[in-house]
Parts: sequence; structure tokens; C-alpha cells
Amino acid sequence: MNKTELVEKIAAGAGISKVDAKKALDATVAAIKEALVKGDKVALVGFGTFSVNERPAREGINPATKAKIKIAAKKVAKFKAGAELADAIA
Repeated sequence: MNKTELVEKIAAGAGISKVDAKKALDATVAAIKEALVKGDKVALVGFGTFSVNERPAREGINPATKAKIKIAAKKVAKFKAGAELADAIA
């Protein structure tokens, strides 16, 4: 499902226009992104939790040349499914 299809589902499910559904989705995504940039967690009960994890620097191997390379530390976004979502998928 892409963003356009998601907007259509939101509009149909909430009984609102596609324009309003797109605004709501964009505002939701922006709010989650803003919270993650600050280092906060976003917990949606029954759905899941968005958080930021830090990956330490490590050594890797370039598959083409087999040379050792250093991979820098970085922060990554993480999502952990909640119990209801995990049960629905299983």
C-alpha cells in the first residue's frame, strides 16, 4: 500500500474528504518524525512504538574487494509492533 492508497482508506474509514485525510496523515507523520528527532518515543497503544536506536561504530567488509572498512556509528528509527498488531498479523 502506498501513501495515496492509505489516504483513500483513511478518508473512507473516517468519512472525511481525501484532502482532509492527507492533511491528517501528513500531520501525524510530521509529529512522529519531530518526536524521534528529539529522541522521544512515540507509543500508540495496540499498534506499536516508534523509537530511536543508536548503532555503535563497527568494522565491516567490502564485499567487492574483501577489504576491511569502518562503519560509522549512527542513529536509526525503530518500530516495535504492539501485542494487538502482532496478534492480528500472526
